[in-house]
Amino acid sequence: MSDIHALYQSRIADGSLHHDSAQEAVLPEFERIRSALAAPVKRGLFRKPPPPPKGLYLWGGVGRGKSMLMDLFVDSLGDIPVRRVHFHAFMQEIQAAMHEARKQEIADALAPAAKAVIDSVKVLAFDEMQITDITDAMVVGRLFEMLFDAGVVIVTTSNRIPDDLYKNGLNRQLFLPFIALIKERMVVHELVSPKDYRQNRLAGARVYFTPAGAEARTAIDGIWDDLAAGPGAELLLEVKGREVRLPQYRNGIARASFYDLCAHYLGPGDYLAIAHAVKLLIIEDIPRLSRSNFNEAKRFVTLIDALYEAKVRLICSAAAEPETLYVEGEGVFEFERTASRLREMQDKDWGQTLD
Repeated sequence: MSDIHALYQSRIADGSLHHDSAQEAVLPEFERIRSALAAPVKRGLFRKPPPPPKGLYLWGGVGRGKSMLMDLFVDSLGDIPVRRVHFHAFMQEIQAAMHEARKQEIADALAPAAKAVIDSVKVLAFDEMQITDITDAMVVGRLFEMLFDAGVVIVTTSNRIPDDLYKNGLNRQLFLPFIALIKERMVVHELVSPKDYRQNRLAGARVYFTPAGAEARTAIDGIWDDLAAGPGAELLLEVKGREVRLPQYRNGIARASFYDLCAHYLGPGDYLAIAHAVKLLIIEDIPRLSRSNFNEAKRFVTLIDALYEAKVRLICSAAAEPETLYVEGEGVFEFERTASRLREMQDKDWGQTLD
């Protein structure tokens, strides 16, 4: 277990980070939590344990280093049970656990889902809190209240100030107590830095690699290391009782093969869930498409449509350029639009920003 200030300075010393006064200003909030959790608990028959420290809601513009600071905080916790997870994936798990509880006719389906979390961690570190789904919006307030009351400390990053969560959402008035709960049980801190560390990271960079192979894989490895800044973990998305798997995910960036995404029985709803969950998707080893893999080709078209509409950034390795990927068999005419979109999505100014 390490003082987070010392960790930050060591990363500057070894060149992996550059000093940023706005980032440094957040460190006392992380250290407040770390030191409180690390303090020995004095035990006695009539002695109550100290209340847990307030959590932290860290928000600010894209590319300011919020996710990096979260990683640093998690690294500083040592043996303290902590889970770092993308907020969307966590809520999908909660919804899936509630679905199972309802099948067992448990009156309060949220209770066992919350207990499983409470029994496993002292700290929940969420990346990218955003709430757009009404099913999440109607559950998250009571869930967080149960976690807080059990002593779980929650730390989260977000691009939005709490007052803008679920903005313009259906029945938003029912969501407002959750915003009040955040302000009561968490310190809200804005990371105000003039430096966007990911701005234009892909500007002018190659994002469509052909042919697919070792050279393309090496180049994509470099992009992943630069943007994800660490090893990825599997992300499972629950879609109408099914699991959609992304083999590698970190900091809003996912990486999967064509086979992972198009050789399985996935449909429009699954691809919409992927587009909602990620900001940048890397698809590797796209083969030539024809009547021999017609079903996979149809799924690929649907996937690209979902990514295009959601403005998800795209990096690919493929057997050929977009215009010559699909040159024979049923579906060639329809693929012309997909090829056009693949070409448009290579533009340096296309798509949403990365955080």
